[in-house]
Amino acid sequence: MAGQTDTLIAAILEDIDAGRLAPGKEIDEAVLAARHSVSRTPIREAYIQLEASGLIRRLPRKGAVLFKPTLEEFLAIQEVHAQLEGQAAGLAARRISPVLREQLQAVVAACEAHASQKGDADPDGYYQLNLRFHETVALGAANPFLVEMIKTNARKLMAYYRARYQYPGAIAQSALEHREIATLILSHDRAGAEAAMQAHVLFDQVTVMDLLAALG
Repeated sequence: MAGQTDTLIAAILEDIDAGRLAPGKEIDEAVLAARHSVSRTPIREAYIQLEASGLIRRLPRKGAVLFKPTLEEFLAIQEVHAQLEGQAAGLAARRISPVLREQLQAVVAACEAHASQKGDADPDGYYQLNLRFHETVALGAANPFLVEMIKTNARKLMAYYRARYQYPGAIAQSALEHREIATLILSHDRAGAEAAMQAHVLFDQVTVMDLLAALG
């Protein structure tokens, strides 16, 4: 039972990360059961665990839906998320390993190449590079508990961060900020890296309202 529950949780998280589940969208229990050849019991256990982490909401007689924040919830989660991401960047400035230094430089260069060669095109492709950038920084902090907290918070707003790259100029600006953050990390500027990452992650309220409207 525990193994089936873990498999279901991993599958739902993968759907969130890949953008196959949109905020407010119902998670089809019948599809999950058929895809993974399981009964409703492990599905409900998976729902309980995901609800505890704030990623889904169970509705009476309607199953479960992916978390969809209100404006107030978005701003509150974003505030916490920016602090976590900033802390990771600050710690990475002190702790990042030689291997991750190389990976960080490579992903920043890939972000810049995408922005230069494709402009505003292929926002989903750029978003995957963005995920790699933030994952590399988080791993550079060498604190697995912090990494898991960042992942959980990011998944609550992931669809909105993905949608942000549909806006003209957003990719170029992101790539520029990635270079700035990486430079601060690689030069061991903890305070600078932390502040730059926080500013990079935070959206102003008008942008948040636009994103909430864009995703219904």
